[in-house]
Amino acid sequence: MSAATPKPNDLRPARADFSALGRALIVSLLLHTLAYGGYRAAKKYHWLENLRLPAWLQKVQQALVVVPSAKVNPPNQSTEPPLLFVEVNPAQAIAEPPKKSKYYSDKSSRAANPRADIETTIPKITGAQEQIVKTEDVPRTKSVPSPAAPPPTPPAPKQVVQEQPKVEPLQPRGDLALAKPKTELQPSPTPPAKPDKPRTVAEALARKQVMPGEMMKLDGGVAKFDLASSLDVTATPFGAYDTAIIAAIQNRWYALIDAQRLTRGTGKVTLQFRLHYDGRVTDMVQLENTVGELLSILCERAIRDPAPFAPWPSDMRRLVGANFREVKFTFFYN
Repeated sequence: MSAATPKPNDLRPARADFSALGRALIVSLLLHTLAYGGYRAAKKYHWLENLRLPAWLQKVQQALVVVPSAKVNPPNQSTEPPLLFVEVNPAQAIAEPPKKSKYYSDKSSRAANPRADIETTIPKITGAQEQIVKTEDVPRTKSVPSPAAPPPTPPAPKQVVQEQPKVEPLQPRGDLALAKPKTELQPSPTPPAKPDKPRTVAEALARKQVMPGEMMKLDGGVAKFDLASSLDVTATPFGAYDTAIIAAIQNRWYALIDAQRLTRGTGKVTLQFRLHYDGRVTDMVQLENTVGELLSILCERAIRDPAPFAPWPSDMRRLVGANFREVKFTFFYN
């Protein structure tokens, strides 16, 4: 009796095929285990760092090294932090600006304080608020005291001249009669009174037109002594221009607040916009709002209503190097 032979079209693998496949799988697992284990051991004991490659392979490795490109700053963008505007008292203005300052204005000043318990890089300012950079208290309702008017000058007494008896001479018809001369003396014109000069420093500061605001609180102390506190401020070509813009926006904001007496809130609104070289305001965005929609609209109107502002001076436009500036305004409601 002969053994049965498999059919030619039978696709089932034989036992020998299963054995070969199992051996190949075991060899592959061993090779991967050895490769991974060698990589971990070389990394742990730093074998690859001590391995010296052939000269031709070192050249290929150097050619494949990717050199990172140098970081190039975009044009018209400065890597320095933006400066903050602060008003400088004219009595504290100096000719040479400080070496380092994070504030700017239309005048330069040096940090000083009336009293300093410690010596630091910032002055000691004894104000009440820590939101707005302000070195003196200027109330909103502060009015400039007018000089006392001089007492009115009494009119000069009239001098009466006794008239002679009237004698009318005979005149022929057709002649003009002479007009009667005035016998009353006219008082001499009084020259206008000159305004008196301020007698104290407080009166001089009161007459100076400054922006309203509360003095800030700053813990520090510098060696320079002055009756009024001041900061390290640098005069820039933007200073005078920004002073006028800030005053216009602030005055308009106060007028809108006074017209909305029933609306009150506490918080702040931060707006950013583009101020173009011709004074136009565009691309206004709201960065922060903690007081609600109505009060934020007042802030937007305080900027848009006075616009367009005056065109930039030539020095300012040349220094900016662009047709617009990114300006950020923060309004505080207390």
